[in-house]
Amino acid sequence: MTTVVRSRKSRLRSEAAQILLLLALMLTFRSSFADHYYVPSGSMEYSLLPGDRVVVDKRAYGLRIPLTTIDIVGGTGPSRGDIAVFDSPTDGTRLIKRIAAVGGDTVSLIDGQLRVNGRSLGDAGVELFDSKPAYLNLNDGGGPDIESLEIPTGMVLALGDHRGNSLDGRFFGLISEQELVGRAVGIYYRREEGFVWKPL
Repeated sequence: MTTVVRSRKSRLRSEAAQILLLLALMLTFRSSFADHYYVPSGSMEYSLLPGDRVVVDKRAYGLRIPLTTIDIVGGTGPSRGDIAVFDSPTDGTRLIKRIAAVGGDTVSLIDGQLRVNGRSLGDAGVELFDSKPAYLNLNDGGGPDIESLEIPTGMVLALGDHRGNSLDGRFFGLISEQELVGRAVGIYYRREEGFVWKPL
């Protein structure tokens, strides 16, 4: 009887260790490699709609020690037009916005229309970031303007595509590249369509 009890306890310890290892591996994967994000609001319309679920590549800006912002291997820096995930510097809420300008850029935003380094990126409906379109929602106007803001090295300006209805860098300021959690690579679920794949 004692042998049976010992065998059962040993098996339970082994199973518990395997479950803990699996959970640790899943946590490491989600915190360092890839994750998903649920879009809670319309601040990124029309590129992202409320209820969209997106895949986030957490290796895009560097491979990090899990649950930290410490790089193990550096990645490429953010690019204009990336849709990035980061924590709000005001209250820590996880946000998703477009990188409108990077370190070294001079940016202006007048009536919702973006100019980077003196060049307009598009018109009232679409802006082009290296030929990648950003579909804007200007139904609520353009929100607060920005005039000739110089972006320091290592910082980015993050804006919503729904310019008149987005709590973004115009309110909370610039974001350090180090604080970017990852880059959204595609929508995998949309309320009206179900499971889909729409690259971003």
